[in-house]
Amino acid sequence: MRSSAFPPVVAPQVRILLLGSLPGAASLAAARYYAHPRNLFWRLAGAVIEREDLPALDYDARLAALLSHDIGLWDTIASALRPGSLDSAIRQAEAAPLRELVATLPALRAVGFNGAAAARIGRRALDGTGLALVDLPSSSPANASISLPRKLESWLTLQQFLA
Repeated sequence: MRSSAFPPVVAPQVRILLLGSLPGAASLAAARYYAHPRNLFWRLAGAVIEREDLPALDYDARLAALLSHDIGLWDTIASALRPGSLDSAIRQAEAAPLRELVATLPALRAVGFNGAAAARIGRRALDGTGLALVDLPSSSPANASISLPRKLESWLTLQQFLA
């Protein structure tokens, strides 16, 4: 079965765009980004905007908090075949129209790629745009080889683009 990305969460004032690869099984089932309970995305994004309570908020409030801090959210893959949630299982990927989206975001300064697959696809699409392209360690529970403090250190580098 083909999985599809959710619509982008953006506004004209977005300064940072966080891009994953494609929603996993838990996210697709819940119809919301980063729904797996062990995914660290909301904790890491909360640290970037200095809102430790971000994971405790309801989903719509989380999205609103990101937007109020000029951070948008989307994926690098529009649709693909993927049994389960591992990026290594992605087949027949159709890239999301990233260049078209960033062209609608006049305040955009940086794109953060949540994981290696997002970085590989996103860098190819956005090379030459003049945006800062930042590779981040994946927030996925499958990326357990990198400690939370090391992930946090990398993710906090995004704060410079909000100043």
